Amino acid sequence: MELSVYKIDGSLSGKKVVLDEKVFGITPNDHAIYLDVVQYLADQRQGTAKTKDRSEVAYSTKKLGRQKGGGGARHGSLKAGIFVGGGRVFGPKPRDYRFKLNKKVKRLARFSALSYKATEGAITILEPFAMDAPKTKEFLGILAALKAADKKVLFVLPSKSDNIYLSSRNLQGVKVITVDEINTYAIMNAAQLVLVDGVQDILAPAAK
Repeated sequence: MELSVYKIDGSLSGKKVVLDEKVFGITPNDHAIYLDVVQYLADQRQGTAKTKDRSEVAYSTKKLGRQKGGGGARHGSLKAGIFVGGGRVFGPKPRDYRFKLNKKVKRLARFSALSYKATEGAITILEPFAMDAPKTKEFLGILAALKAADKKVLFVLPSKSDNIYLSSRNLQGVKVITVDEINTYAIMNAAQLVLVDGVQDILAPAAK
């Protein structure tokens, strides 16, 4: 697939790039995408939710009444889960939600997501640019020029740029990452991918 390279003012630079078919032109594997997204979201969970069970609540352990003859069910402690203030039955405990996913599956998922965006025509190649200082207004102008101001946009840079990142940090729906931070969830969560020229060449060797 061949795409034109745009300037930050929205005009064509005259240059064209060819996207690697092994990265942007494969048959997408939906199950691989599902697994990678689920793993990514699981990794974001803190896993610190916890409730007290009957062995942890602060109550007397004195038996409430005699074993027989009371006319009701037998009870041994106010700590039981059926009483108000008693311990939680089968409540959450701190745990690690992370799970392992093979590198080949993650790579297939990432390439599948990129192929979906390429098929949808949701990839824009942008000429490399720099910002002298963090300026959100200037960054908004770039989005408007690329006709992506009202979309969820994922900006992918070849290398880290603090000024570009800080310029976009307060914009809802805009995420700026470097190519080594790219992941399936971020790709699928965006409506438009803006790849700074050079990113596609960095991604290509990973397909070999």
